[in-house]
Amino acid sequence: MLKGKTVVLGVTGSIAAYKIAGLASMLVKKNADVHVIMTQNACNFINPITFETLTGNKCLVDTFDRNFQFNVEHVSLAKLADIFLVAPASADIIGKIANGIADDMLTTTIMACKCPKLISPAMNTNMYENPIVQDNLKKLENYGYEIIQPDSGRLACGDTGAGKMPSEEVLMNYILRTIARKKDMSGIKLCVSAGPTREKLDPVRFISNNSTGKMGYAIAKMAMLRGAYVTLVSGNVSLEPVPFVKMADVTSAQDMYDAVTECAVDSDIIIMAAAVADYRPATVSDQKIKKKDTDMSIALDRTKDILGTLGSSKREGLYLCGFSMETENLLENSRAKLDKKNLDLIVANNVKVEGAGFGTDTNIVTLISREETKELPIMSKEEVADSLLDYIMEHRK
Repeated sequence: MLKGKTVVLGVTGSIAAYKIAGLASMLVKKNADVHVIMTQNACNFINPITFETLTGNKCLVDTFDRNFQFNVEHVSLAKLADIFLVAPASADIIGKIANGIADDMLTTTIMACKCPKLISPAMNTNMYENPIVQDNLKKLENYGYEIIQPDSGRLACGDTGAGKMPSEEVLMNYILRTIARKKDMSGIKLCVSAGPTREKLDPVRFISNNSTGKMGYAIAKMAMLRGAYVTLVSGNVSLEPVPFVKMADVTSAQDMYDAVTECAVDSDIIIMAAAVADYRPATVSDQKIKKKDTDMSIALDRTKDILGTLGSSKREGLYLCGFSMETENLLENSRAKLDKKNLDLIVANNVKVEGAGFGTDTNIVTLISREETKELPIMSKEEVADSLLDYIMEHRK
């Protein structure tokens, strides 16, 4: 995902410096070219050899180190960088950068960078809340730096409060959001639904389906990486929330209907990847089902057709995409849904084909519009999501 990207990590004197070894390893596994610059104080917490071993690049500390190829190191690295993350960022380094002081390799390099620059503060709560530090952070924001808010919790000093550096996974998410994909969807509002709905039969039982939400979550993630403002309407799933998207958790088909139709008011694109349960309890019914000497009053009534409702009143400028999961007559049934629900695009897949359907990490889909039918090979769900978004961006008006 980061092949061809150069990531520069600035490490300062904080006990949280050990976390950056894990981050460097994660970045290398995503094929990034990782360079680490350390302050002298950072060397008291972690050895530069650790980063050199993980990244395969020399760890820079001394501005006047002569043991490198003949070039101005801080300038050449600044030109190569696609992103510069300072983590952990001490109060000292924040103050230096905010006030234009460049007296070591880290500060001179970041001053020469024109790439996106991120700062992850990590320090004692009282230091972090000091008005001087807060003013310096605001100053950096005004200069175009992105500040990653610290976590709250028990700190190394024993105090509890704000100032804890976020996990390596959180820092990685910031890097991915910034440089992993081109920002061709910047400014676009996208709503995607994912996962199953549940319809109560009684206080204990419910009707649902086997949807895991993986496809919808992959679409939300890839759209976010491409710069879209994403709302993810999610049924009950066992997946981590997608970072940097608005999450709307729902249970029933009615909940999903309400959330999606509300989102549709100002969305540019709606993608219904959820597997909505086919039935819900009716308010009035005399249908009785007997099972093992127990009478169960189960009233089954069709749920609201979310895509049909949106399609019947589709406003100009809204691109509407649905999913069709079939076991037979894939193309015919999917084209019928495309027309009936007034969709711009339908994504069809056969749940009986190996590598497709619920619970898998891959999918095999066919994109069907009124103009064409495009079959995609087996791909990871993130690759399918990217291909789907490519198609939508190419064909939306």
